[in-house]
Amino acid sequence: MTRPIVLQLASLAQHPYFDDIDRHFERISLQDLNQLSDEQIARVQVLLTSAVTATPASLMERLPALQAICSVGVGYDSIDVQAARQRGIQVSTTPDVLNDCVADMAWALLLDAARRVTESDRYVRAGHWDRPNGFGLGTRVSGKKLGIVGLGRIGQTIARRAGGFDMELRYHNRRPRHDVPWHYEPSLIELAYWADFLVIAAVGGDETRGLINVDVLNALGPHGILVNIARGSVVDETALIAALQQGRLGAAGLDVFEKEPQVPAALRDLNQVVLAPHTASATRETREAMLSLTLENILQFQKTGKVLTPLTL
Repeated sequence: MTRPIVLQLASLAQHPYFDDIDRHFERISLQDLNQLSDEQIARVQVLLTSAVTATPASLMERLPALQAICSVGVGYDSIDVQAARQRGIQVSTTPDVLNDCVADMAWALLLDAARRVTESDRYVRAGHWDRPNGFGLGTRVSGKKLGIVGLGRIGQTIARRAGGFDMELRYHNRRPRHDVPWHYEPSLIELAYWADFLVIAAVGGDETRGLINVDVLNALGPHGILVNIARGSVVDETALIAALQQGRLGAAGLDVFEKEPQVPAALRDLNQVVLAPHTASATRETREAMLSLTLENILQFQKTGKVLTPLTL
């Protein structure tokens, strides 16, 4: 009997669940649909993709039997969700399993940027410890004011950790939440004025593109620190570079960028910026859990016709 096809767009590690999937589906890994025959294209029921793998409407249009898009990750700005819904295609992501590690990374970047850990590491390795003026001072974290932009699952996990640092906390969101104890700030500019640290945990996509603009950066100010573990598109990168170069912003910790994997030389040249290659969820435990949940979505779809963790907006 001819099996339906799972078309794997993302490069993924081997996993025991693949054996179960391969019993029910033919699994093909490729980027170019032109490598498939018309007969194969007609059998593609599932796309296995990731949060950083383009899954546009044009691809869906070429797959008449497509019923489910199962993505590794929680971000969905790389998937044309509206096009999928118009075609009745289910979309699943991997919520919750990466909350802790992404929140940990947000705090790692915040602490590093404030206490200049990476910068001091370079200083010591370069043999500069004996310089007359010394290394200089960092910024205290405990007892300060933390603003969070985007209070979804990850934003709330970041927020809970703030209690260990005795911090005041406010958040900005599309709408206030009534299930959290923290103060809602309806104005992003006012939140930036108030905060010592501003952590970006908002979704990507057109709705939030350039949300952190020159006005927000100026409001955060010359002693403020920006941390972004969301999407590079949420921050106006040109405005960020200018604010850092001109001293209108104190420092930044960045895990994401506008045009990954390219990072502007201007950012790489700034000592007060901590850079990471989009690795907030990149721990063995979390990546294993993300892939497991994605494959469980495919297996659940095969059994019931419904994915396990459908994307809800």
